[in-house]
Amino acid sequence: MNPKMSEASFDIDAALACVREVVQNLPKPALFALFDEGYTTPFEQLVACMISVRTRDEATEPIARRFFRQARTPAAVSRMSPDEIARLIYPSTFHQTKAKDIHEIARRIVDEFGGILPCDEAVLRSFKGVGPKCANLVLGIACGQPRIGVDTHVHRILNRWGYVHTRTPEQTLAVLEAKLPKKYWIEINRLLVPYGKFVCTPRSPRCDECMLRAIQHLE
Repeated sequence: MNPKMSEASFDIDAALACVREVVQNLPKPALFALFDEGYTTPFEQLVACMISVRTRDEATEPIARRFFRQARTPAAVSRMSPDEIARLIYPSTFHQTKAKDIHEIARRIVDEFGGILPCDEAVLRSFKGVGPKCANLVLGIACGQPRIGVDTHVHRILNRWGYVHTRTPEQTLAVLEAKLPKKYWIEINRLLVPYGKFVCTPRSPRCDECMLRAIQHLE
């Protein structure tokens, strides 16, 4: 059984400081890594996030780079066919469906927003295939807005810590928006994704090696 931390004594500042140290030499989540490589526009981040859905970061990054070598703007993508997009983003999971959605998003951005994707949640959520996780990651990473990107790692780890008690990522997002200090809203995804992949794993987590044991009270 995995140990859980006492909610009453849980120090999120100390916990994230420890995680920050642990993950500093681990691979960054795909969207943050691509941003650091220069793929910084909201549209590029949105396309990368759509590619990443149900696809591992190890595959997402090279797929996104290959796609962006051919097209990086809504105008350029709108001139491609869905079949061309699908070939470029294969083997991303559900690549044909994603290709149709990416093409339609690019067309709408050109027709409705002059070719520039605005940093607007309502606009992002109006696109087929874009859920709260991708919308928040785009707004946080590309737009610098305080937004929380909750994926399975963030949801699982915060429940394991006892910082939240939720059943779904959507519930976790709602609790975090009310509870988590805003200074961590963008960073928490960047920290907990590699931490969840390499340390606090779904099965056989490396609890004996976890630095948090030294600063938190475990039940």
